[in-house]
Amino acid sequence: MLGKVRQLVPRIVRRSYAAKFGITLLILGLLVGGIGITATQAIESGVAENTNDDYATMAGQEASAVESWNDKQRLVAGMMSESGVVQSGNTTQIGPYLNQWQSQLNGRSDGPRGDYAYAIHYVDVEEGMVLNSTAGYAGESVSALALPEDDRAVLTGDPPTEETYTTSPYKIGAEDVSGTPAVSYVRQVAGDPSHAILYTADLSSYSANFQSAGSTTTTMVVDENDRVVFDDSYFGAENQLFLEPYDGNGDLTAAARAAGSGDPQAQRIDANPQGALANGVYGFPAESYVVGAAQVEGTDWVVLVHEPVSQAYGFVNAVSTYGVWITGAVVLLIGLVGAVLGRNTAVAIDRLTSKTEEMEDGNLDVDFETHRIDSIGRLYDGFANMRDALREQIREAQGARREAETAREETERMNEHLETKAEEYQQVMKSAAAGDLTARMDPESDNESMAQIGRTFNDMLAELEATTDRLKAFAGEVATASEQVTASSEEVRSASEQVSESIQEISDGAERQNESLQAVSQEMDGLSTTTEQIAASSNEVADLAARTAQTGQEGREAAQQAIEGMNSIEAESEDAVAEIEQLQEEVAQIDELLEFITEVAEQTNMLALNANIEASRSDSGESGEGFAVVAEEVKELAADTKDAAEDIEDRLDRIKSQTDTTAEEVRRTSSEITEHTDSVREAADALEEIAGYAQETNDGVQEISAATEQQAASTQEVVAMVDEAATISEETTAEAENVAAAAEEQTTAMTEVSGSAASLSQQAAQLSEALDRFDTDVDAGADRSALPGDGRSDSGTPEEELDALTDEATRDQEIPDEASPDGDETASAPADVESERSDDDQSEDAFTFGSAASESEEK
Repeated sequence: MLGKVRQLVPRIVRRSYAAKFGITLLILGLLVGGIGITATQAIESGVAENTNDDYATMAGQEASAVESWNDKQRLVAGMMSESGVVQSGNTTQIGPYLNQWQSQLNGRSDGPRGDYAYAIHYVDVEEGMVLNSTAGYAGESVSALALPEDDRAVLTGDPPTEETYTTSPYKIGAEDVSGTPAVSYVRQVAGDPSHAILYTADLSSYSANFQSAGSTTTTMVVDENDRVVFDDSYFGAENQLFLEPYDGNGDLTAAARAAGSGDPQAQRIDANPQGALANGVYGFPAESYVVGAAQVEGTDWVVLVHEPVSQAYGFVNAVSTYGVWITGAVVLLIGLVGAVLGRNTAVAIDRLTSKTEEMEDGNLDVDFETHRIDSIGRLYDGFANMRDALREQIREAQGARREAETAREETERMNEHLETKAEEYQQVMKSAAAGDLTARMDPESDNESMAQIGRTFNDMLAELEATTDRLKAFAGEVATASEQVTASSEEVRSASEQVSESIQEISDGAERQNESLQAVSQEMDGLSTTTEQIAASSNEVADLAARTAQTGQEGREAAQQAIEGMNSIEAESEDAVAEIEQLQEEVAQIDELLEFITEVAEQTNMLALNANIEASRSDSGESGEGFAVVAEEVKELAADTKDAAEDIEDRLDRIKSQTDTTAEEVRRTSSEITEHTDSVREAADALEEIAGYAQETNDGVQEISAATEQQAASTQEVVAMVDEAATISEETTAEAENVAAAAEEQTTAMTEVSGSAASLSQQAAQLSEALDRFDTDVDAGADRSALPGDGRSDSGTPEEELDALTDEATRDQEIPDEASPDGDETASAPADVESERSDDDQSEDAFTFGSAASESEEK
């Protein structure tokens, strides 16, 4: 709505505060003038209405007074007709009585002049004669009284009996009174219908009773024919206005008669007076006038009160005049005050406008100093504050722009650094995933999180490399030990075969033992010594088996340590993944910061848009250039900030993607470590089985050693049992065959042990191949000494111990060849005992080694 109004207002007016203020003052003056005139007219109308009401009231009051006078005259006529003197009919007495009444009516000091009685007559109605008269009409005919023709009947035969009859006003033309206005009241004498009292009153005498007498107001009373019967000017010279037509306001008199005596009327007549009112007797001016009308109760008379408008509405005119003057004075005062204030305000605003135009031109040092403390002064202060704030905002915007550029450069540099470090870390992780555990990350970085990741990853690779190297060394040791065990097993098997062959030869030479039994007796001491040596060798084999079991146990513990190392590496990998996830969270926080920067840029852009809008709303086409320039700079800054934030967000997305890839590779490496941990755990289980087998072998060798010692003790008995040797020689031969079979079974068990050792060697080789995927720089010789299970430096190699055992067994087998044939019986007894024990033990050992070999093959 206001926009449409502005379009209707000329531009030259909208650009000038003075013009707008002047038009406003003009409108205000017109409004005040209109309001003043309207109020004056309303007051004038109200006063006029009140004035009309006053004249209607005045007419009513005059009508009441005329009514009272009329009623009084009627009462006087009734009182005289009811008096005893009149009722007596004695004309001699009635004459003085009537004179007395007239004297009283005309001579009362306290009565108004309207009580003046013109004449009182005592009339004989039947005869039509005046019997007594105060005016000299005694003895004359009633016609001499000059009553109106319509009223003469009341005195000629039909007088009123109970009420006083009032005649119409008429003029009496007697010689002594020229045309006296009069009205007569006729009343029948009480108790005497033939006689009546006729009381005639002078109407002109009532003029002094009107309230308007002697003023500019003209009051008159008209009869039913609208003729003047009363007035306040004695009807003029020679009563010339008596019974003159009123002429001019017939509608008003008719309305008054229709409304009745209780509702007086008033009306303004906007025309010059006419009829009787225009007569010069009243001196009524030829102008508009106000007239009030009221009917006289009990009659058809109407009282009319006239007043010239100039007199009746004098107060109204004064109110109108004063209202016009006051309205003019108020309008003039508004104009003067508005001119003073408007000029002062317009000058101040024009001066302020010129200063703001200087600000728009870029002069932010313009002076807004003023001594005013009103709204204009506060406006100056506001513009000064706005100038200072704008200047400060420009400085802050420029500083913010420089800071944003610096931050953008720093962010770009950091992004480039993060991308470079991420690529370096990716290459190192790829190398580590490919098996190069010697690769290391350069932890030097401007970002502490990246540096921490590098250091943690390097520590993880170092632990993994050391553990892998120890596993390699241990796998080599296991392979070497397995090969040695295999070789030893082969030697033992070969020795067992040789023992079997020797036992077969013993069986073949059992017969020869009978022949050599005597020689055996002689050589028994030497055999006892040899038996003790065999026991000693058995103890050494038992020691070797114990060391083998210990080595297997230590290998299992080493494998367990390797598993713990793998678990530690896996935990460190999980820590690395946690660090990378923390990096992702930090990148997410940077992303949130970028979203905040983007939001700030959008708000800055919105601020620039608001500034452009405010600049476009300026009154002048050029006045908004300063705002527009600043807004454009802020807008460009917001756009640059937004672009930088989007660039940073894109780079962070790439870093986030690279970080996710790195985390996936670390998780994959952790999975591979878990798999290798399972492999090492399987190797540890195999070593534990080998340790069990070695323990069982140790138990068997211990039993052999115990048996050998027992055999040595038995050899001491051989001497005593030589005699019995002959008888059991044949049994010895049979038992020798059994020993050969047991030897063969022992050979088979040793073959199975050799297979188990070969399987262990193969598993160790597979472990070595799996570990060869990882490249390490750790010195194997230096770390190998730390591996458990290497305790063979003092007792020699297994090969040397097995060779010594084989040599001893060979020497033992060669003893029977050197014995005499007579010692067969003597040698058979211990062989029998030994064969029984060896048969059971070796069968048990063969079963144990076979079970172990089958389990190893399954694994």
